[in-house]
Amino acid sequence: MTGFLKIERDGHVVTLTLNRPEKRNAISTAEECAEVADACRALNRDDQVRVVIVTGAGSAFCAGGDLKGMRDKTGITGGDTGAQIRESYRRGIQMIPLALYEMDIPTIAAVNGPAIGAGLDLACMCDIRIAAEGARFAESFVKVGIVPGDGGAYLLPKVVGMSKALEMSLTGDAIGTAEALACGLVSKVVAPDQLLPAAREMAARIAVNPPQAVRLTKRLLRESQHMRLSTLLEMSAAYQALAHGTRDHREAVDAMLEKRAPSFEGR
Repeated sequence: MTGFLKIERDGHVVTLTLNRPEKRNAISTAEECAEVADACRALNRDDQVRVVIVTGAGSAFCAGGDLKGMRDKTGITGGDTGAQIRESYRRGIQMIPLALYEMDIPTIAAVNGPAIGAGLDLACMCDIRIAAEGARFAESFVKVGIVPGDGGAYLLPKVVGMSKALEMSLTGDAIGTAEALACGLVSKVVAPDQLLPAAREMAARIAVNPPQAVRLTKRLLRESQHMRLSTLLEMSAAYQALAHGTRDHREAVDAMLEKRAPSFEGR
């Protein structure tokens, strides 16, 4: 582990903090990418984790990639040939979307400051985004003469729609929280000192529900983005059969009928 990631657990909620404030949490090395990806995969296997919050230490959420590394062709953009650079992306930054975006656990990005380039894409890998007032967002790869290499071309259009994604990607211009809220990039904007409390409050509202049903629901919504309705209905029926067979489903129904708070075990 590189110490790039700070992991904190509070009950069923885990907070992952990018912890390089001195470099605005820019992602520089394959080891840092592996640390994030490994943490996501480990948490996804943990039945006791119900929500994950992703945020940044200091004044930035994530400033994207390392410009000096791009110039010197080192780190996650390293290589002397096109083939080597391609492998650096595949074995580095691209491990993060394959692990974070594919998590079954709901994820919340608490965007505390600038989310630039790969930082914006990191936020888009999460299911829900909450921003602090003053945060900025930019799909800025074109400004340094490259393309989104970490899944942004897939992620951003799904979040804001193709027209807005093209505008952001082709201009590379930054937008503020008002515009981010208007286009659906974030669902809530709060005062900076209320960011983590707001993310934790939302996490608690999710974590209180039956965890298996939550994971299945997230997967259904994800798969719905590239399925025909008839195919999704078949998947929904199969997932519904799984959900109906859980103890938590019976507990939820009993608690409603008995007018009491339910107690879910994830079974």
